[in-house]
Amino acid sequence: MADILLRLDMRNPAFGADRETLYRAALEMAAWADEHGLYGVQFSEHHASEDGYLPSPVVLGAAIAARTRRLRLRFALILLPLNNPLKIAEDLAVLDILSGGRVEVVLGAGYVPAEFEMFGVDPAERGRLMEEGIAALKAAWRGEPFRYRGRGALVRPRPLQQPHPPLWMGGSTPAAARRAARLSDYFYTENRELYRHFEAERERLGLAPVPFRDLGTGFLAVSEDPDAEWARMAPFVLHECNSYGRWSAAAATNSQYTEVTDAGALRASGLYPVLRPREAVDYIRARGPGAQLLLHPLISGMPPAIGWEQLRCFAEQVLPQLR
Repeated sequence: MADILLRLDMRNPAFGADRETLYRAALEMAAWADEHGLYGVQFSEHHASEDGYLPSPVVLGAAIAARTRRLRLRFALILLPLNNPLKIAEDLAVLDILSGGRVEVVLGAGYVPAEFEMFGVDPAERGRLMEEGIAALKAAWRGEPFRYRGRGALVRPRPLQQPHPPLWMGGSTPAAARRAARLSDYFYTENRELYRHFEAERERLGLAPVPFRDLGTGFLAVSEDPDAEWARMAPFVLHECNSYGRWSAAAATNSQYTEVTDAGALRASGLYPVLRPREAVDYIRARGPGAQLLLHPLISGMPPAIGWEQLRCFAEQVLPQLR
């Protein structure tokens, strides 16, 4: 079946649940996902966000690793130009060992202007920093001395997965897709047209083709009464969509998110599907065995009680049919 993951970005606007409640719920929901055989949990990274968007995904990943046994820990995305690649290599290597080899890494160049300003990074340098950073990660995970920016470097221990954890790249431009073909195992995107640039570059390089994995829209909720569920979720869904929309507009990037004021129009767009159990089964099956679908039970600080209802409905009425 498709791979089902929890999505945790820990946004916490003023109208959401308090931050302690949300983080405690994230740990409990990850343990639940592990017990119910979900594929993994996906962490995101952003900075300078008023709503507390998760800035330290490796820390949360370590806490969840300690509460789970099988759940894959996917970091999507780590904003590499805003991080020291040597420190990222060390942290992820330790986490990979602690978790028994469950780390998956998706790297991104970033796009939010405020983040580059906060860390003193020139956005025009992000392509070069991605290339340099990925080379440093791969060299670091070999566990042998190497040179980084003219200085000696050594990263140990090595990660448990060899030669390194699965290493993907994300992005929103053809250049990012071509860079992913040269430097990583997969290009993480929901955009099939953009993925074709990745495929074409791999073919040009003589590399084996990699099948496209349907990511859905990054959201899926299941309820017996989708109308009522949408009504109580609308403020949280609108907050997320508009937050991403503002970031995308500020960066002039192509995105599936735009600012909206009408919750009904947003629902009709299909970006945030809230489905009955039978509809959810069909929706997941239609995306094929390689699909990567995300449940988002704490979206924008939504009270955990609502998220728990959605997860239990999914476990009781969707999972058994998929298996």
